[in-house]
Amino acid sequence: MKALLLTALAVSLIGSAHARPKVVAYVPNWINLEEFAKTIDYSKVTHLKIAFENPTDDSGELSFNRRNKALLEMAKAAKVKVLVSIGGGSASSDAVLKDRYFKLLADDRRADFVKKIAAYLEKHGFDGLDVDIEGPSINEDYGDFIADLAAALKPKGKLLTAALSKGYGGDRVPDAALGHFDFLNIMAYDAKGSWNPDAPGQHSSLEFAKEAANYWLKRGLPKDKAILGVPFYGYGFGKDFRNGGFGYDDILARHPEAHEQDEVGETIWHNGQPTIRAKAKHVLAEGLGGVMIWSLDNDVKGDKSLLDALHSELVPAPKK
Repeated sequence: MKALLLTALAVSLIGSAHARPKVVAYVPNWINLEEFAKTIDYSKVTHLKIAFENPTDDSGELSFNRRNKALLEMAKAAKVKVLVSIGGGSASSDAVLKDRYFKLLADDRRADFVKKIAAYLEKHGFDGLDVDIEGPSINEDYGDFIADLAAALKPKGKLLTAALSKGYGGDRVPDAALGHFDFLNIMAYDAKGSWNPDAPGQHSSLEFAKEAANYWLKRGLPKDKAILGVPFYGYGFGKDFRNGGFGYDDILARHPEAHEQDEVGETIWHNGQPTIRAKAKHVLAEGLGGVMIWSLDNDVKGDKSLLDALHSELVPAPKK
């Protein structure tokens, strides 16, 4: 009887560990990572993704920012997994880099590129690879690339994930590729933006987030692999137009009440704490795998923190 009780307890503990939703946060490596790594509350994230490293030439050698080491060391000490992300939104609009990826993903070079990626992860101590190849950079070789990566990385215990959106190249991703990912970061934002200043509005509403998640679920993505992306930034229109948008910290500096609202000034649209909380509640209600943040460096400390708002919903404090 005692053995049975211990077994039941072990199963229960394993189940609770798996039940905790993932909190996946992107961290750009063009900021001062040595200093930023010291400020992260590692207890409130499960995975960090360093963005971005890309091939430096047509042979497929990936770049490595020396500042990545600080984040890798501190995250690993806190038992938070760290992945390196390749691609990125700007890479999709970079003609040179886009052409380079097309060459490296082609049949005659793909195997060598995958081998170099696997060696790169081992060399630098990453827990896995995040493929953030987006929009026009997704071509007919994407599916084979993902399949080959899975074959090379899974036996080594490395994670394989991707960032994809419904409307920016997602329709060119084959359904078979979804089965190779450990989880998928759903970019449920950028419905509006500074690229179209004459069409103002919310770029990441709760309804838009639900539609984005449902798109991938209907294509066969398991719920526990669906990670709902939330923005820690917004876009300005009219008098507040600025190309590229505003980080949440910048929005708060201009409008101290912005944590309670989604629309401030004339006019900046973003996600305040109520919408962030609502998205976290949706993740729990639908049994999704968790949330993804772009990007963590735009948050603030204290009672206006978006990360804290997410955490309080996803991992509520134990009742006294």
